[in-house]
Amino acid sequence: MKLNPFSWLSNSLDGGNQRAPHMTFATSNVGRTISRTKLFLRKQIWIWPIIAVMLLSLIGLMVRSAIETTMRESLESQLGTILHLQTSMLETWFKVQKSNAESSANSLEIRKLAYPLIEADGTPQDSAESNAELRINLGKALGPALTAHDYDGFLLVNKASTIVAANRTELVGRELPPEYEDFVSQAMSGMSGLSPPFASIMALKDNEGEIRTGVPTMFVAAPIRDESFQVVGVLAFRIQPEKDFSRILELGQFGESGESYAFDKNARMVSNSRFDKSLILNGLIPDEEDSRSILRLLIRDPGGDVTRGFQPTKRRHELPLTFMAEEAIAGRPGINVEGYRGYRGVNKVGAWTWLPEANIGVATEMDYSEAFRPLTILRWTFWALFALLALSALAIFAFTLVVARLRREAQKAAIDAQQIGQYTLEQKLGAGGMGVVYKGQHAMLRRPTAIKMLDIDKVNEASMERFEREVQITSQLNNPHTVAIYDYGRTPEGVFYYAMEYLDGIDLQTLVERYGPQSAPRVIHILEQICSSLYEAHSLGLVHRDIKPANIMLNRRGGEPDVVKVLDFGLVKALDDGKQNSMTQQSALTGTPLYMSPEAIQMPNSVDSRSDIYAVGAVGYFLLTGGPVFDADNVMDLCRKHVDTPPLPPSERTRLAIPAALENALLSCLEKSRAKRPQTARDLAEMITNCPEASVWSVEEADAWWGRHERGLVNAANHGAPTATRGHDVTIDLS
Repeated sequence: MKLNPFSWLSNSLDGGNQRAPHMTFATSNVGRTISRTKLFLRKQIWIWPIIAVMLLSLIGLMVRSAIETTMRESLESQLGTILHLQTSMLETWFKVQKSNAESSANSLEIRKLAYPLIEADGTPQDSAESNAELRINLGKALGPALTAHDYDGFLLVNKASTIVAANRTELVGRELPPEYEDFVSQAMSGMSGLSPPFASIMALKDNEGEIRTGVPTMFVAAPIRDESFQVVGVLAFRIQPEKDFSRILELGQFGESGESYAFDKNARMVSNSRFDKSLILNGLIPDEEDSRSILRLLIRDPGGDVTRGFQPTKRRHELPLTFMAEEAIAGRPGINVEGYRGYRGVNKVGAWTWLPEANIGVATEMDYSEAFRPLTILRWTFWALFALLALSALAIFAFTLVVARLRREAQKAAIDAQQIGQYTLEQKLGAGGMGVVYKGQHAMLRRPTAIKMLDIDKVNEASMERFEREVQITSQLNNPHTVAIYDYGRTPEGVFYYAMEYLDGIDLQTLVERYGPQSAPRVIHILEQICSSLYEAHSLGLVHRDIKPANIMLNRRGGEPDVVKVLDFGLVKALDDGKQNSMTQQSALTGTPLYMSPEAIQMPNSVDSRSDIYAVGAVGYFLLTGGPVFDADNVMDLCRKHVDTPPLPPSERTRLAIPAALENALLSCLEKSRAKRPQTARDLAEMITNCPEASVWSVEEADAWWGRHERGLVNAANHGAPTATRGHDVTIDLS
């Protein structure tokens, strides 16, 4: 038996006894039954519900676990991103407020007006006309800043913590209220201070225009320095927190329940909740006109979901802090997607941090049920699908048994018949991802033939289209170094096949792996023939796209040794044929990565004949060195090297002598830019033919090599020795 060129399709060879041909299968009862059900069998509808029922539970658990893990990671990232965005915006706003206050406090005009007031005692008795006028002038000088930055008022405080000037005259001469001490003392120490929102002690206008105390307010304060840069007083501006401060946090509302809010060290909310109406209905804030959660709601855990009717047994201030508030106030920022109760008792996921600059905590939260709603939907969908498939499996179980029996009988009959059209099958040579290859012969011509059939278990529209395309394209080629197609057809049972010349030889991959790197003269002889085959294909506008050692056979043909045959035009691309896009996605990378050109990786649709020339250079490199141009741990790294990394000269990878002209020819093929490569296969053939060593490899040497090794090749084939292929076709979606 001779080694078949298509043994790369499988590592297993089928020996077995030969059976007598049986020509009446197509007219048998089994044949007619299979013909009627061939569409059903081809799509394999019958087996999937049964397999799905058996495996769906296990797969469902694995998928659910994987999706849940992915969702948790994605949710953590989402919460962290929103929190980071919110805190970044707040910190920027804090800096702007401090900068505005410092700008006013450092103004020469403001300081000149403030110094006399700071040096005075500031008591109500200090009502000299000059000081009153100074206060009026100070107010006028601060007017543009108040208007430009939307401040609601100002205070001027001396080192004795006495208010010596303010937009509200009733404050002048008063001791500094305790609520003001933190931010004023920070400014007195030389650093601008910002207070968290708190309830005003002065009567201010609220959102409804009513004058009352307890209106949310906050201050930004900056130190006033004398000429020796010593702090002599503090200038503070009143800010309405429900404007910019709360609006920034309201930007953190997402989904149906997501919100961002701020709270102080007492766990009191200092911004507005998005659930104010719900909080009123649940009794968590007073039922008053325009009631807001700001400064009225404590971030505490009620112990149950009050939105579902739960009633706490303790007063609000006696309840424990929520998990989030306790962690944030303790200075431990974090993200929790396992779930914890929020201030309404609703199960939440969230992220939080503490901002010491304003002495507030910031939290971003979302209802657990909404965050993991896709997982719940997936769970219900899984069970519904499981039930549907179970019912489907039961409904078709009887038919499945019948179809399975008919299929077994059909397969047995096909083996018994050993007849495909006019071809008698003699021996199974191998099986691959798409088809099975048999050695056979034409019933009349008795010519040895390799017959390739589509595997009935793997037939689909795409495989049939590619199978037919391979035949049609290869049959257009007449070069003696391209495998010849004899016939193509389909049996009455629906088996697609084509017949091609049977090759007795060895593919280049196996040649190198079994016998090591080849001599330069022999490599030149091989490459010349590859170029001859490709030149014809390229002249017809065809690009092979999968030139590799395993697709090139070295044979003894017609009394001539070392005859090259180029195989497998299944991935060929017609440069003007849009039909290819229907079989391969427009953004798909197709071929074998070890021998793929840079443009085939970066722009798969732009490949042309020079891409094949790159692969020929890589094949020559492999023949000379025994290894590929690049080695890598994974496909992506390998592709990156093809795109970016210059190859080492072959002479640096082997001890064998490599002529400089041959090395230069191969390296020119491996240029990253197509413009720098030989532009046609004939140009490359001329380059290597001009090498002085081109005529060294003689017919006598080739005959001697085949005389030494042909018996070993036959013995290896008879014992089922596999043909190694390290580089297989891949299709990677890049869209």
